[in-house]
Amino acid sequence: MGYYSVMFLREPSHILLILIVVLVLFGAKRLPDSARSLAKSMRIFKSEMKDMKDDDKKAVAEKKPEDKDPDSVEK
Repeated sequence: MGYYSVMFLREPSHILLILIVVLVLFGAKRLPDSARSLAKSMRIFKSEMKDMKDDDKKAVAEKKPEDKDPDSVEK
């Protein structure tokens, strides 16, 4: 099913048709508000993903010194 939906959106006229349907369903007044809220949600999502990646990098950096094997310590 995924293959056919991608094939459907390859033509510019199909994308235009979807945009017209969205405009008719939501109306011209609500569309800018919806776009703003979607953009805000995407910014929040991106910042959270960046924070998660940074946290992972910090955790890996903090864990490396602790990973030393106590048996391999030179006396």
